[in-house]
Amino acid sequence: MKGLAERILTMDRRVIYSLMASVALLPLILGPFGFPSRVSPEVRAAYEKMESLPEGVPFLISMDFDPASKPELYPMAEALVRHAFRRNLRVIGMNLWVTGSGMAEKILSDVAEEYGKEYGKDYVYLGWAPGATNVILGLGQDLYKTYPRDYYGNPTSGMPVLEGVRTLADIPFMVDLAAGDPGVETWVVYGKARSMAGGCTAVIAPAMYAFLNSGQLVGLIGGMRGAAEYEALLRKPGKATVGMDVQSTTHMLILGLIVLSNLVFFLSKGGR
Repeated sequence: MKGLAERILTMDRRVIYSLMASVALLPLILGPFGFPSRVSPEVRAAYEKMESLPEGVPFLISMDFDPASKPELYPMAEALVRHAFRRNLRVIGMNLWVTGSGMAEKILSDVAEEYGKEYGKDYVYLGWAPGATNVILGLGQDLYKTYPRDYYGNPTSGMPVLEGVRTLADIPFMVDLAAGDPGVETWVVYGKARSMAGGCTAVIAPAMYAFLNSGQLVGLIGGMRGAAEYEALLRKPGKATVGMDVQSTTHMLILGLIVLSNLVFFLSKGGR
């Protein structure tokens, strides 16, 4: 017993690193395990708001993030666009961070292909324009003056997807996904649509609860966990679910090693 205890307590750290890498890779190789998780009320509120929208109404999503926050916000954006296309909403995409333009365009085009949606009719990507606050204020006055052309250089005037949309007041629901400033707070202060929800990285989520509690946000999706909860509501496991599974398996390994090492220590002579 003493020899076994000594071997466990003096285990080479490379063994622990190898175990950690192995359990982290399991969900990535085998697919999402989908460990059960409680869906928070704020995430459910955003989901139910999307569910309540009639088919064919416009939905605005502003993807204000960059590659550094991709693990948390990219799957969140994918889930929301999937939900919008599933509900047959007219999706209007844009972003206030120039560093996220390519990711926003890829999300819209990939999910649109998945659902067989047509550009210009079912969705449009307006892209990025300089002056974040001025862009929001401009959308509150005239979308076509703010974005005379879309991301690809096509004239926005006359697009079927934008029929009946002139200002933010014509959009019944929007979601802003933000990694910082400009982001959710900027939209709340300078010009949201008739109803708005927010999504953000976990580190800034606590600051967004003031807007949620005041009713300025109807829902809030916080971090990778929030994205995984939204995927669970959609019954469409994606990158966020896999990411949470990786966290869960590695955390279980760490807890197991802590329990094992303490148990061995107290059962050994040194422990007594």
